[in-house]
Amino acid sequence: MTASQDAALQTVFVDRRAQKRLLKKTRLRVVEGQDAGKTVDARRERVTIGRSVICDFPLTDASVSSNHCEIVAREDGFLLRDLESTNGVFVRDVRVREAFIAPGMTFRVGQTRVALEDTPGTIDIHLSQRERYFDLVGVSVAMREIFAVLEKVAASDLTVLIRGETGTGKELVARALHRGSSRVAGPLVVQDCSAIPSTLIESTLFGHERGAFTGASDRHRGSFERAGGGTLFLDEIGELDLALQPKLLRVLEGREIKRVGGVQTLPVDVRVIAATNRDLRQMINEGTFREDLYYRLSVVEVELPPLRQRPEDIPLLVRDFLDGLAARRFPDAPNERFDVSDAAMARLVAYPWPGNVRELKNTIERAGALAEGRLLEASDFMPSSQKTPPAPLPGGTAERFVQEDTPFKEAKQRVLDTFEAAYLKALLDKYGGNITRSAEAAGLTRYHLRELAKRYRLHGYEP
Repeated sequence: MTASQDAALQTVFVDRRAQKRLLKKTRLRVVEGQDAGKTVDARRERVTIGRSVICDFPLTDASVSSNHCEIVAREDGFLLRDLESTNGVFVRDVRVREAFIAPGMTFRVGQTRVALEDTPGTIDIHLSQRERYFDLVGVSVAMREIFAVLEKVAASDLTVLIRGETGTGKELVARALHRGSSRVAGPLVVQDCSAIPSTLIESTLFGHERGAFTGASDRHRGSFERAGGGTLFLDEIGELDLALQPKLLRVLEGREIKRVGGVQTLPVDVRVIAATNRDLRQMINEGTFREDLYYRLSVVEVELPPLRQRPEDIPLLVRDFLDGLAARRFPDAPNERFDVSDAAMARLVAYPWPGNVRELKNTIERAGALAEGRLLEASDFMPSSQKTPPAPLPGGTAERFVQEDTPFKEAKQRVLDTFEAAYLKALLDKYGGNITRSAEAAGLTRYHLRELAKRYRLHGYEP
């Protein structure tokens, strides 16, 4: 068993292979405030605290934000993290953004003081024995824990919310859930909520009748109808217009839709999976995402770790991408393959990959396409995020982002990544790296801007 006795989370190994994780049992107790005496047993790795009913420990204190803070059990202890609350989190009367606390300590949120208490025993967290779940690949404890969750929920019709940074593989999770379900014979409809104009999104999701609006010359079946008997994957759900969110909530609860311009309600038989790279809890605090919709979408939550937090998966991913590239490049020579030198692999494992698995895949495929031989050396690799971002795109130059067989979504993400990196660097340079002033100027929250700065390693912010 690894980690110290003070660890919040321990991993049990047998023959050097992780078999399970042990979560220390704890309890949260309000020791001061209007909810005094209220308790909750912490039985998950992440426990949220706030006024919202979606929190694991809901409080009635009006000075507490909807999603105020969270406690994350890790192998190095219990991490208390402020979720950009209005009134902050205090440990020993010092306001903190993140702090490790131990059982027996207290912290204050609003006018409420909460104690973290030790309770006897541990909780077993199952790890899958797989190193692959359909197209998802990973040997790390984090990924095998996710595989174990997917194995349990795939066969159900439970709604799943997938969270993770851009490029971590959220769509692959949705596809794996569909392939592992009883709906596999039905369609999987992927709908990117960020790619639809706000004026058309209701029609796109729910359909419209002929003549419902100018240009509606024919009846249109929306995403929910087209996914009938199968799965609907709503990607980038955080971009959904606030005015449409109540309508989506009604569909999720009633399982029936009404086309734009229609009078008849139509039943829909569909499983919904949603994904986002945004912090929906922070959006709830800001009033830009409905609390009840989040509650309905997050029946099961799957949070994908960034690649920098699971470097042990990189060699397996590299091998997988190279095998796929060789199969496409040499379809008539199944024994042909690419290899990577030890020095090159060491470099790939050490790099933090701000673009996550998507960036790694692009880097590997570019190296394989341009290399002269079958053995790829360190000099063959140049992660896209290490390149100097080009200036903002003038008209007509987007063609350089379009390569053969590159999907629209991926090409668009490359442009957005380039813009984000250049914009954020200029913004932080202008305000001397001051996050608060930069966030105010950009209209972003400090938390969001800080996470973006970490992603692009700007002004000393490390992932």
